[in-house]
Parts: sequence; C-alpha cells; structure tokens
Amino acid sequence: MTQASKSFTLDSRPRTILVTGGLGFIGSNLVPELEKRGHKVWVCDLHQSHEPNYIRCDVSKFRQLEKVIEEVEPEYVYHLAAEYGRWNGEDYYENLWLTNVVGTKNMLRLQERKKFRMIFFSSAEVYGDYDGVMSEDVMDKVPIKQMNDYAMTKWVGELQVLNSAAMFGTETVRVRPVNAYGPHEYYSPYRGVIPAFIYKALHDEPYTVYLGHKRIFDYVEDTCRTFANIIDNFKPGEVYNVGGREEWEHEIKYVSDLILKCLGKDDSRVIYKEAEPFTTRVKHMDFSKARRDLNHDPQVPLEEGIPRTIEWMKKVYGFK
Repeated sequence: MTQASKSFTLDSRPRTILVTGGLGFIGSNLVPELEKRGHKVWVCDLHQSHEPNYIRCDVSKFRQLEKVIEEVEPEYVYHLAAEYGRWNGEDYYENLWLTNVVGTKNMLRLQERKKFRMIFFSSAEVYGDYDGVMSEDVMDKVPIKQMNDYAMTKWVGELQVLNSAAMFGTETVRVRPVNAYGPHEYYSPYRGVIPAFIYKALHDEPYTVYLGHKRIFDYVEDTCRTFANIIDNFKPGEVYNVGGREEWEHEIKYVSDLILKCLGKDDSRVIYKEAEPFTTRVKHMDFSKARRDLNHDPQVPLEEGIPRTIEWMKKVYGFK
C-alpha cells in the first residue's frame, strides 16, 4: 500500500456523470475509467457521434447546454470542454474566450439552478511567470502574471467558480493538470510537445526543441485514475495540481532524445533554440495535496509512456 492510499477512503457509489469535451484527449481517456467504476456516463462535445449516451453541444451556447443538463440530470459534471493551448489562443482567441469563459459561465448558471457538483479543469498555466515551487496556494501569497490568453481564460474560469461558490453555494473542485500525454492525443500544431515531436519524427520533418525548459509529464492513464477518484472524496472548494511525480522533472531535450531513440533516429532534423519567449522555463510542481486527498499515485514514467504513445501514434498515422 502506498503512502497516498493509506489516508484515502472511497465513497464509490455509482453516479450519473456528464463529461463535457468527452471526445477530446483527456475526456476520451477519462470516460472509460469512470464507466469501469460503474458510473453512468454521458458525453457532450462539438462533434457528431454515433456513440450511446452522447449529445452534441457547444457549451458557449446556453440553450444547447441547458438542454443537455435537463436531459442528463447529472450528479457530477467533469467540465473539460475548452479551447486548448497558448498559440491556439492567439490565432483563435474569439473561440478561446467564448468556450473557456462564456462556456464556464453558462455551466455555472446551470449549476446554481440544478445544484450538481462540478470538477472544473483549469491548467498549470495559471501559475504564469512564477519561478518557485508551484503549490496550489501560490495565488494567495504572491501576485501572478499569466503569460498568454489561454492561461488568462483558465484563471478567469477559476475566479468564476470561486465567485459562484461564494454567492450561490455551488460545490466545485478545481484541478490544474500538468502536461498529460498519451494515447488519443492527436497531432496538431497547437497540442503538446510529445505528440508534436513523435509526429514530426515519424514523418522525418524538422521540429524545434527549446533548451533549458523543464517539465513534469504525466501519462494520461495515471492522470485519469486520479481525476476519477475526485468524486469518491469530493471536497468542495479544493484545488489540486495533478501531474506526474516531482522527481520526474525532465528537460524538453531529454523528451526529444528519448523519442528519437525509441524510433531509431538521430537528431539531424531537430532545430535547437534558446528559451522560448512568453512561457515558463521550469515548472517545479507540488502534488502532495493530490496524493493526500485523491490517492494520486503515478505509475508510468516517460521511459514507459513514450513507447506506448509512439505505438498508438504509429497505428493512427499508418506506420508499422
């Protein structure tokens, strides 16, 4: 038994759960984890789908979301629906603010009426330019400057959640995911470095590695076990960093080197540059609260997770 599991007690009754953005990267991994535990899970997302318990919905449109909530009558909502990423937020800022801020306000209005519990997905990007250990109470101690529109929208979402709780008594847990990766994260110029590096390396295309940047990465199956645990030990008002292990902090170059090694390729197509502007160079994270309350216990280090992710991407993109 791990130290985390000693203090963790389960209230694992089956619930009716709505996952917004459930066809996305995190959502498509979280839904089967919740279903495996016996919960009745509904999904809403922007796309058409033939899957059961699925409703198409744009969360930035109140009437669409209201219809979903009235049909599902969830006890819990995992509010994942969001526009993701810094550069995506620059190129498509209208969509970013509508989905991440107006969409969250719509959800809160319905939560105030229906009284379901919510797990709101923020981001570790809210820590902005802070260069110390990123514990959840940093914002209460020092002024933080978010460094891009994506981070700003996530912080605004957290403030909306806190205001709703104070004014209307809504019950929400906030989570700040930290660099999750793994199967079902398709390549896009706006996604994380791991799918980008793997995709580019598979296609023998050049890509850029910024030197001096360090991150902690968390394999998505580990991440989603922790997210699924939240409703079993739900503490309204809490906020959690959810990522890998503190000792799994690596330079981005190490990630690139590991991917190339797994693929049997050299770095002749890699472009090395100094620190990327408008982003934190090093994120030192504290996951102790998630270990204490959520039995957060990551099992898959990069050295195991990267090969699994490569195999998934090979299948998706037609490589043997």
